[in-house]
Amino acid sequence: MIKLGLTGSIGMGKSTVAAMFADEGVPVFDADAAVHRLQGPEGALVAEIEARFPGTTGPGGVDRTALAERVLGEREALQSLEALIHPAVAREREAFLEAHEGSRLVVLDIPLLLETGGAGKVDKVAVVSAPADVQRARVLARPGMTQERFDKILKLQMPDEEKRDRADFTIPTGGSLEETRASVRRIIACLTGGGDS
Repeated sequence: MIKLGLTGSIGMGKSTVAAMFADEGVPVFDADAAVHRLQGPEGALVAEIEARFPGTTGPGGVDRTALAERVLGEREALQSLEALIHPAVAREREAFLEAHEGSRLVVLDIPLLLETGGAGKVDKVAVVSAPADVQRARVLARPGMTQERFDKILKLQMPDEEKRDRADFTIPTGGSLEETRASVRRIIACLTGGGDS
C-alpha cells in the first residue's frame, strides 16, 4: 500500500482534489471530516473540549467559530486543543488504513500534514496549490470569514512555496477543473504503475 499525504493551505482546493481521487476509486481518509465527527453532536471529544474551553459547545456539538476565536493566535490554547484532537484523529486514521489494507494506493487528506510532522507517516506528499490571489478570493468568499481571521490562519500554516518545495507532487488548482483532474490522474498512474509520468 502506498500512502499519499494530501495537503495544502486554506483555500487551495484540497477538498475538490480529494474528491477527484475518490472519483478515481482511490480510498480517501479525510482528517477534517474525522474532526467534524469527533466534534459533532454526540462526538467523542465534545465533553473534553467543553471542559477545557467552556462555552464552546452546544446541542449541535462544538461551535467551531467560537472555538476558533478562543484558540487562534493563542499558542497554549491551540496546543491544548491539538493534544485532544490529534490522538483521536490518529486512531480514526489507523482504523481507515486497516479497513483498506488491500488497496494499492490510499490518500490521507491532512491539512496540516507538513506543519505537524506527519510527512514521515506517508510514502509521498502531494500539495494542492493555487496563486495567492485565487486563494484569498476563495477564502474571503466563505461565510463569516474576515481578512483578520484569514491572516491568523495563514500564520499557523507553512507558506505555500515551502510546502511545494517539500512535496513530491504539486497539484495546481488555479486553472480549470479538467487540468486539475489530469494532474490527479497522472499522480495515480505514477504511483500505481499505470503510466510513466
